[in-house]
Amino acid sequence: MIKKIATLLGAMLWLAASAVSAQTAPDALVKSTVDEVLSVIKTTKDKRALNEVVEKKVLPNFDFQAMTRLAVGRHWRDASPAQQKSLENAFRSLLVTTYTTALSQSSTAEQSVEVRAAPVKPADDDVTVRTLVKESGRKPIAIDYRMAKVSGGWKVYDVVVENLSLVTNYRGSFSTEITKAGIDGLIKSLEAKNKRNAEG
Repeated sequence: MIKKIATLLGAMLWLAASAVSAQTAPDALVKSTVDEVLSVIKTTKDKRALNEVVEKKVLPNFDFQAMTRLAVGRHWRDASPAQQKSLENAFRSLLVTTYTTALSQSSTAEQSVEVRAAPVKPADDDVTVRTLVKESGRKPIAIDYRMAKVSGGWKVYDVVVENLSLVTNYRGSFSTEITKAGIDGLIKSLEAKNKRNAEG
């Protein structure tokens, strides 16, 4: 399970782009930027360098508020605005650290990404872009990006690797933590993990 999660988080980098246009189709966005980002992660395993790429190229294309809201589930509406912001910030930091680490450990020169066409009608505001991550000698990994149209373009709100949803995976552990220690308990738990990651 841990390995699958690491693969899932690492795979999120394939969707990076420096600019997103509301007129750019989701699959075209993925296709046009894969080669650029892939070339970067093939040349370095340095976590600091990868983190910089993540901050500049990836984060603008993810809707972390939506991801956090979905991961927290029904408890989200019980959180105050301040708690919601703290949850979003802590979850964002956790994801960045986790998939930067995964990238530094798993990226290889043999990897390539096949982006499947994802026709979008003018009225569509939600789409799934399907990709296959290929590597010599290994079974291809199916990765789906669930994207929603927001002001300014398309943003990712969930990533699914081999039927394992990032949002769903965290929802269970978040719910357990909230039941045990409340919203503030979950925030403290996430912040503690982020502190340990930063020190490690």
